[in-house]
Amino acid sequence: MNLQQLWQDGRAVLRAMWHFRRATLGQRVRVWGPLRVANYGQMIIGDRVRLVSEPAVLELVAGRNGRLEIGERSFINYGGSISAHKLVKIGPRCNIGPHVLLMDNNFHRLEPDRRDEMPPSRPIVLEENVFLGARVIVLGGVTIGRDSVVGAGSVVTRDIPPGVIAAGNPAKVIRPLNDESDGRLAQSSISNLQSLPLEEQLS
Repeated sequence: MNLQQLWQDGRAVLRAMWHFRRATLGQRVRVWGPLRVANYGQMIIGDRVRLVSEPAVLELVAGRNGRLEIGERSFINYGGSISAHKLVKIGPRCNIGPHVLLMDNNFHRLEPDRRDEMPPSRPIVLEENVFLGARVIVLGGVTIGRDSVVGAGSVVTRDIPPGVIAAGNPAKVIRPLNDESDGRLAQSSISNLQSLPLEEQLS
């Protein structure tokens, strides 16, 4: 690695640290790896939140009028991007897989003659104990209900009710998560993941 790359990497780390210091942090927040943070609005990170930013960088953005909230005991894995220009609210005990994208704004309009305009932002809300698989995309204006599971690679364009399994592009409800064995399986998977050493969680 040359000196120019070292300088650029060092500046990026210092910038992220400065933005992260401006966030409201709960107790015992744990971070692995260098986050990419841009905090121009409000960023609130609850107690015992765990953020993984290696081997791929995790990006957290709160725009000038944006508010990003991450509820207590939530876990966010590496390589994703969470961007709040109005509101992205992640409830307590949520589990978010690697390379997940949550964006409350599309940044460009669809109309060919208006693509330099930024459309209105629409809030994203994940209620308590939501589980998003790897590479899920959640678009603005979506609420995902408590305890629901969204399968890997899904694109969520509409609200998902509480207590269901959803998957697909666009994501649709596959079936209710109302069987006791489903609940035990989902909770066991999460508990087992969280109890592993970090290296095994990432593998």
